[in-house]
Amino acid sequence: MKALGTKTKQVSTKSGSGAEKNWLHRMLWSLGGLTSIATLNVLVPYIVGGIAGAIISVILTLMLLGAAWFTWWQLKHINHEAAEEILLREAFHSVLTPQLITDQNGNVVLANRAFRGWIDIGKQNAHEAITKRFSATPVIEAEFKQLQDKLKRGLSAIAELPVVRGGKVVEWRRIAARQIEGFAGFYHWRFDDVSERRRMEKAMRDEQSKLIDFMAYAPVGIYAVDQYGRFKFVNQTLASWLQVTPEEIVKGDVHLHDVMSEPPKGVAAHAIASGAHGELRGEVVFRRRDGQLFPVAITQTVVVGDDGKTLRTRSIVRDLSPEREWQQALSMSEYRFQRLFAEAPIGIMLLDAKLVIMECNHAFHSIVSRKREAIVNLPLVDLVAPADRAAVAAKLTEVLSGTDMNKPIEVHMVADREIITQVFAKRFGAAAEDRTIEQGLMLYFIDATEQKKLEVQFAQSQKMQAIGQLAGGVAHDFNNLLTAMIGFCDLLLQRHKPGDQSFSDIMQIKQNGRRAANLVKQLLAFSRQQTMQPRVLNLVDILSELTNLLSRLIGAQIKLEMIHGRDLGLVKVDQGQLEQVIINLVVNARDAMPNGGLVSIRTGNIHQDKSVLRGQDEMPPGDYVAIEVSDTGTGIPKDILHHIFEPFFSTKEVGSGTGLGLSTVYGIVRQTGGFVGVDSKIGHGSTFTVYIPALSESDQAREQQVSSEELREEKSGSDLTGAGTILLVEDEDAVRVFSARALRNKGYNVYEARSGEEALNVLAKEGSRIDLTITDVVMPQMDGPTLYKNLRESWPNMKVVFVSGYTEDRLREQFTSGDAIHFLGKPFTLKQLASKVKEVLEVAS
Repeated sequence: MKALGTKTKQVSTKSGSGAEKNWLHRMLWSLGGLTSIATLNVLVPYIVGGIAGAIISVILTLMLLGAAWFTWWQLKHINHEAAEEILLREAFHSVLTPQLITDQNGNVVLANRAFRGWIDIGKQNAHEAITKRFSATPVIEAEFKQLQDKLKRGLSAIAELPVVRGGKVVEWRRIAARQIEGFAGFYHWRFDDVSERRRMEKAMRDEQSKLIDFMAYAPVGIYAVDQYGRFKFVNQTLASWLQVTPEEIVKGDVHLHDVMSEPPKGVAAHAIASGAHGELRGEVVFRRRDGQLFPVAITQTVVVGDDGKTLRTRSIVRDLSPEREWQQALSMSEYRFQRLFAEAPIGIMLLDAKLVIMECNHAFHSIVSRKREAIVNLPLVDLVAPADRAAVAAKLTEVLSGTDMNKPIEVHMVADREIITQVFAKRFGAAAEDRTIEQGLMLYFIDATEQKKLEVQFAQSQKMQAIGQLAGGVAHDFNNLLTAMIGFCDLLLQRHKPGDQSFSDIMQIKQNGRRAANLVKQLLAFSRQQTMQPRVLNLVDILSELTNLLSRLIGAQIKLEMIHGRDLGLVKVDQGQLEQVIINLVVNARDAMPNGGLVSIRTGNIHQDKSVLRGQDEMPPGDYVAIEVSDTGTGIPKDILHHIFEPFFSTKEVGSGTGLGLSTVYGIVRQTGGFVGVDSKIGHGSTFTVYIPALSESDQAREQQVSSEELREEKSGSDLTGAGTILLVEDEDAVRVFSARALRNKGYNVYEARSGEEALNVLAKEGSRIDLTITDVVMPQMDGPTLYKNLRESWPNMKVVFVSGYTEDRLREQFTSGDAIHFLGKPFTLKQLASKVKEVLEVAS
């Protein structure tokens, strides 16, 4: 500060000495003149005297007055310059902007108070202090050095540089430096604070950059064209849509019609060329660089230039492609919903809050067999059966009030046939935020008519199966009793020959036993558990043999008619069982025509392309031979039609029938692999059709070969005696006692066992001597098949004959296909037992 003060004083002294020097010169001249004039004015009158002296004295007096006035004027002027200099110096120090005057060596000549407050120079050189302030970065330092170089060359220099502290710009200064005119080597520095202006400029640049970015990347296209349609501005969004850059359009002399597919009149360049003003709107099609077209909507304003002649546009472009895609997707969605609604496989209906039908689909039309015009605007209850109307209305009202439907309701509809539907209901338009949608119900109708029929048929099938199992079990027990009864009759008949007093009684017992056996066969036929002996047959031959028998059965009042189809296929059936089926059907037809009529039997080939429901059974596709038995009787009421195949069900008077006729037919046909269908109309008669699978040509060739077993039966003759040791296993004492006595009478050695366990004990002791084992199938604890598997482990070559009241097929299900099974069905006679034993032993030998 002392140095700065000294140098400032030197400049002040130097300036003041020049002014004082001039002032002293002027004052000395003035005083010298005054003194000389005053001296002359005193001396001249004495020296010259007279008038001349007086005149000279007056002149000198006037000169004295003039010199005095001039001296006064000089003194006044000198005080005014000094005051002005003081004012200027104070003004320099009072300026708020830092200012500095330096000499050519960088020393401070004069610095105002703002500068001293901004930079504390201390003892350092002014140029060094300023340079240090603007040397935070190499760039700033280089720019300041350029300013100094210009100043040294005598040029004025201006620069805006930042002041950096702690790595941050704290302020910006505008540095203006120039050489002081008239004082070579002296420089005036001015450091204006432009920080606020710089911040404002930066804020303006940022806003401008944001605006430019917004316009460039706005979600809409923006462009401007002149009156010739030439692009003057295009933003990045529109350029990207066109697959170009803004520069390519603006600098490439591209016109608006160049990017349009077919520019319509009244839009864009055409509107500008015609002098149209104001806001214009329109839709056009733009073309991308690759030739792809896309629709756009243009909103533009035509403005006039400052000269009043030139025109240009401010245009906004909106790409309609997404909107069109959304519209297309929406249309497709609506179309798909309409198709889903219209072509849904279940009935769909919309109801309003009053349960009036608003809309329904084709599936519902089909369910109720009505056209749309006859359904819409109709109360739903009018389509519901009267018995269900109250319950349906109550349930739907609950759902409409907000109760969820957890399970469907069953509704009977009013239609030209019995229609049962399952109905689901869902409320719509009831949410508080969705008040604009009318409240109502959406109903889904599933036609459950066929399902209900199938359920009834399935229940009937289950019932028939349960009855069949019961009948089979009863028949099995009866067969054991009948085997013993008929067997002991055969033993008695060996001692009581014809003519004997007891012969007729024994025969009566045996005949009634056979009648009981036939009844049991019918039970087994119904339960499909009877023993079959199928052969390849031609139905024409069977019916021809039955013609006379059937004619006698129906009587003279009823006419029998037989019509055979051409090239009838062969079938594999048990002839006796099939004859029983035909007889039962014809007898049933006879009983339906007490006053006479016509019984027609027709045969023919049937080819089934797809599965068909026959009664409660589904008949698969294939080739069948059909036997159709029709009558002209009273017909069967519809309400009992599904009961006719049940055992012991009969509409005849008590004592007129067993109720097993049709159940036997059903059981035999189903066991054969066939199906039974019935069609009946009250007052017109009934038609029963039996479908039996037809044999293919390969099956016919194989079945026509006579088995070796059948040949041996034909050659066996009447000699039933034999030799060998037999193990007889039977839990029924009567059957076992009869069978053992019968075999011993034929010459066999017989070991008896009451169970499978006892049989194994016998085999353990006498197994090597036993040639044949005869065992019942159904026994407590260890049954026949289990016994067979045990004895095969130790005696793999032993022959076994199974006896049972059940079918042979049921037995074979328990063995592998390679096992040789010998079977004898109950009830059997002494002769049948002896024949089977001799047959098996001869095969073994």
